[in-house]
Amino acid sequence: QVQLVESGGGLVQPGGSLRLSCAASGFTFRYYPMNWYRQGPGKEREWVGGVTRDGGVRKYADSVQGRFTISRDNARNVVYLQMNNLKLEDTAVYYCKPDGVDSWGRGTQVTVSS
Repeated sequence: QVQLVESGGGLVQPGGSLRLSCAASGFTFRYYPMNWYRQGPGKEREWVGGVTRDGGVRKYADSVQGRFTISRDNARNVVYLQMNNLKLEDTAVYYCKPDGVDSWGRGTQVTVSS
């Protein structure tokens, strides 16, 4: 069965950086585009960005464009989210998800606070 395990979250000050990881199993990772989503307190879950199967194309939500970078390692079945210049409004639980697969992990909490 599909398993998605996000990690790397924590408490960071505004302007700081974090790198999230998502370890995937239970499906052929390299065949699937991967996405990151987040859900802030009292908000709907929103798409953050995605990466194609080979990692060659990445797209981002306007709110994170230029600050966040998605990458993947198909040999290790891991997708990453590098987050720089974090803002208060980036506080959320972050999730990864493959395209077309209705399965979610537990997420990892990112809190941006001074």
